[in-house]
Amino acid sequence: MRLRHIEVFHAIYTTGSVTAAAQLLHISQPAVSKALGHAEQQLGFALFKREKGKLLPTDEALALFPAVEQVYRQLHSVKALAQNIQRHDEGLIDLAITPALGFNVIPVAIARFNQHYPKVRFRLQTIHNDEAMQALVERDCELALLYASPSYPNVEAIELGSTEIKVLYPRETFASQPQSLTYADLSTQSLIAIWDSGPIGQLLWQQLNQAGVDTASIIQVDTYYIAARMVAQGLGCCTIDAISAQGNPDERIATASLEPPLQVPIRALHLAAKPLSKLSQAFLPFVQSALLEQQS
Repeated sequence: MRLRHIEVFHAIYTTGSVTAAAQLLHISQPAVSKALGHAEQQLGFALFKREKGKLLPTDEALALFPAVEQVYRQLHSVKALAQNIQRHDEGLIDLAITPALGFNVIPVAIARFNQHYPKVRFRLQTIHNDEAMQALVERDCELALLYASPSYPNVEAIELGSTEIKVLYPRETFASQPQSLTYADLSTQSLIAIWDSGPIGQLLWQQLNQAGVDTASIIQVDTYYIAARMVAQGLGCCTIDAISAQGNPDERIATASLEPPLQVPIRALHLAAKPLSKLSQAFLPFVQSALLEQQS
């Protein structure tokens, strides 16, 4: 039996007439009769017999109906799922993010998105820039949300916003608790080095070199969270993105802006050959909104 035959058979079986079945399926009565005839011809036996103006199932139809009912329910489930996906109500968003976005931005974005699309599932993993290309090519994620991402071949980038580089310092370091520090000011402090932490560390290193500033470092780390913990212990200052700074509050730490300020772009990457799903397209504005609030 074809799927159309199953639908017609189920409709006649449950309603008892061709007329009611046609109304239920939103097709004409002749179309129902024609589909029923085709089904009976393929099966080699009658499915209904007419008694007192009603169509009653034959013994063969009674034996067949439980299996048809199961298939019909599965077919209805597939149709409902397809409609939900079309309305962006159901599906999976597969994300890889730079760790800093996991402090607050992405949780806030997902929570708000979930209010509008409660059936959408998320798979979330943290990733560093040098792992992004491989993750995208191997379909390990659909979207990679990164700081200062380099240009990759066959990868499209969507600008989401930016974050500012800040300086964390032990409160006891400066009696005046300055709100901003120059690059030259960093040369007078023990700086916890994070040059190998990715594009932010590299960008800052370039800025220090251009300014002709030499820094002293006795500790080198590759994670902003660890750098912030070192600052809390009074071991020096560190440069850190504003989102990570807000995600590591500590009463022993003060935060200052850099002068001149240094902004780092935040982008969403996906394969050019694989356009973003409608769900992912709908999600990105929530990320942009959460980013703006984080910086306000």
